[in-house]
Amino acid sequence: MARRTLDILTEAGTLTAKDASDVRKESSRKNVSIEEALFDRGVDEEAILGAQSEALGVQIFSLKNKKVPFDILKTIPEESARHYKLVPLGQEGNALLIGMVDPESIEAKEALNFITARLNQPFKIFLISRKDLGAVLNEYKGISGEVNKVLGELESALVQEGIPTKKKAIDEESVFVEDAPITKMVAVVLRHAIEGRSSDIHIEPSREQLRVRFRVDGVLYTSLLLPMTVHDAVVSKIKILTNMQLDEKRRPQDGRFSTIIDNREIDFRVATFPTYFGEKVAIRILDPETGIHTLDDLGLEGRNLKTIQVGLKRPYGMILVTGPTGSGKSTTLYAMLNMLNQERWNVVSLEDPVEYSIEGINQSQVRPDLGYDFAEGLRNILRQDPDVIMVGEIRDKETAQLAIHAALTGHLVFSTLHTNNAVGVIPRLVDMGVEPFLLAPTLVMAIGQRLVRTLCQDSREEVPVEGLLREKFASEIKKMPPEIRSDVEIPPVIYSAKPSGTCPKGTRGRMALFEVLTMTRELERIILKDLSEEKIEEEAVRQGMVTMHQDGILKVLQGKVGLEELSEVT
Repeated sequence: MARRTLDILTEAGTLTAKDASDVRKESSRKNVSIEEALFDRGVDEEAILGAQSEALGVQIFSLKNKKVPFDILKTIPEESARHYKLVPLGQEGNALLIGMVDPESIEAKEALNFITARLNQPFKIFLISRKDLGAVLNEYKGISGEVNKVLGELESALVQEGIPTKKKAIDEESVFVEDAPITKMVAVVLRHAIEGRSSDIHIEPSREQLRVRFRVDGVLYTSLLLPMTVHDAVVSKIKILTNMQLDEKRRPQDGRFSTIIDNREIDFRVATFPTYFGEKVAIRILDPETGIHTLDDLGLEGRNLKTIQVGLKRPYGMILVTGPTGSGKSTTLYAMLNMLNQERWNVVSLEDPVEYSIEGINQSQVRPDLGYDFAEGLRNILRQDPDVIMVGEIRDKETAQLAIHAALTGHLVFSTLHTNNAVGVIPRLVDMGVEPFLLAPTLVMAIGQRLVRTLCQDSREEVPVEGLLREKFASEIKKMPPEIRSDVEIPPVIYSAKPSGTCPKGTRGRMALFEVLTMTRELERIILKDLSEEKIEEEAVRQGMVTMHQDGILKVLQGKVGLEELSEVT
């Protein structure tokens, strides 16, 4: 095949017959491949690749400066990648995409067969340039490479000091030194979590290893496994950053810190938790560039968006966002507050904790341990001449009654509540002790939401809409409000998640599914005379409310969300 490559280049006029003969001799003399000999002679690499591809029948793969995700990179060990000149490029379905500079190498193929057999995964070989090979090999210097380097420095230092690294934990005093390996290790973990679009970092001790997991788009992935010997030092370094008590390991602690990464300031909210094998650390990443969104960015559209925009123009009343923990309620509140963040209004918030700092809004963090809780904060906020008030969460009867009172006295009040849907907000508030006759005139709207992973637009896979699937969509559309139903058409195809080099799981980012229940004369009558969830649901249908499930169906038909993703949350 190598000779065939020379023939193709000669036929194309890239080489003369003499040049081809010289390349054969040079290849034999130096004991290198024909392709390497061509490269050494300065023959254009693109021409060599084209000839190789034609001779071998192997497609060319170009990275085009794209990075290989860590989940893909870790499938082939760095040592094997460098020695055999083969690297993982991405994933197509269940198959691993492998790039090689010499697909004819028997040794490399045998190594590849062994590696993929261990992974129990099929593979597909592509031809890549030396430049792309080098680029991928450089990526191995990412999180695992950097942390392993730091661990090596650490063990070397300890050996020099005569400390048996396998038996004794790392001395916590090392974390006070700015250039200490532990400091570098924590910095590497934080940087790679941000580069990987993670929302949380979990540092979890076990009997033998310290596991580091990143949460990306709501799902946790193991990113690192470290020796337990570094556990105490890593936790101590994080405690120093957050001003926590170093000697308190029996009780949970909370703190936060900020640092500059990639020329922008990132905030980190930290919580420790005592477990059987030691303290677990959870770190929430608060990136200002991803934290504050517009309502459109969140996934609001159509009736839901118009209803909320109208509600935000109300001079007073209460707007509640509801859903389980981690459903994006605070993000929605921030988006609405940001719209009202104008010079003519005094906007004040009570939060636990303050996640994102918004210029122009007076944000206050409650401290229940000091007696400064939401109820106490609300009493004091009313003395600050507010126009708009945000209360992080209504947790008890007192806070609920104070929020209602604020809404009744000419303030627009925002807050969150934990219920399964928007309809459940009213019974929940009544159960908390809010009088129905106070609730009816103050509640402007209840917004229910859930987060769902969105499809990666570069690698989604078509799913024909026919047969039972088409019947299912037709049935769902019939249940939608008439004004929505009239504008919906069933497309010939929808899409499902397809793993790829840029999106290993086939999804990228998340959006929310919404439902919005508004206060009407009929709903006031139900609250005052015939309160039941069933009656409220009937009123929601009469209003033309789009449920979260229906909002999800619309997003599936638009190609934004996969049907399998929707089934996980509704």
